[in-house]
Amino acid sequence: MDEIVSISNHIVFNSMAQLKKLEHKAIGKTSIGLRVNPEFSSVEVDLYNPCGAFSRLGITRKNFDKNAIENVDGLHFHALCEQNVDALEGALNNFEEKFGEFLPQMKWVNFGGGHHITREDYDVNGLIYLLKEFKLRYPHLEVYLEPGEAVGWRTGYLVATVLDIVNNGMDIAILDTSAEAHMPDTLAMPYRPDIKNSAEIDVKKHNYRLGGNTCLAGDIIGDYSFDEPLKVGDKIILEDMIHYTMVKTTTFNGIKLPSIAIKKGDGCYQIVKNFGYNEYKSRL
Repeated sequence: MDEIVSISNHIVFNSMAQLKKLEHKAIGKTSIGLRVNPEFSSVEVDLYNPCGAFSRLGITRKNFDKNAIENVDGLHFHALCEQNVDALEGALNNFEEKFGEFLPQMKWVNFGGGHHITREDYDVNGLIYLLKEFKLRYPHLEVYLEPGEAVGWRTGYLVATVLDIVNNGMDIAILDTSAEAHMPDTLAMPYRPDIKNSAEIDVKKHNYRLGGNTCLAGDIIGDYSFDEPLKVGDKIILEDMIHYTMVKTTTFNGIKLPSIAIKKGDGCYQIVKNFGYNEYKSRL
């Protein structure tokens, strides 16, 4: 906690017990906040839903101790996942209904993340209107949003190579990348990577299951179809893999991490970082 305080401008506690136990370390050194649960969310997949039933994230109104917030500067809620401004509006209405009485004594409020602001159909004007209306009601509050995924969305792809093609009831292309090690969202969550020039199975002429290169039997990226047969050496381009892939990779099975490269305007590549055995060794 002392280390976190020394490098932080704001610290947000997730429960009243955390606040009471640790606030003395932060008082006078950083701004203290509480994460609250507005008990509203339109997120359809429970695994992504921070306000789902029995969530461990945020303090519900029932558990909010108004007598313990003397040193609290702000409130934070997070209820969205890759959503538009209408979802924020619903969460914000619940937030104000449950916690609005405490906002006059706060200095800031954080609307959390999950705002897909850079998506083509995102209602930016609607967001501007929502924020201005909130500021009219609470002009003293500084308002934060965390559009982290929107900043990193569609900023880079993962290039894999077909190492082998086997058949066991269907054609299976073995790649030099791994769902387990390099894109765990494909296994842990209902996520299917988009692959350039591919489609759902049976849409195009040639069907393939794309498999990873670890020993895990379930190291499967998914089933795809292509216009032309895949060959050993072909490149597979998995779209939009930078923003979550690079922070969730592992060296499971001793598989190397993907190199990080920048593609220049003239088509040349600059290798920014390579990974090898030492990254695997140092993690153990």
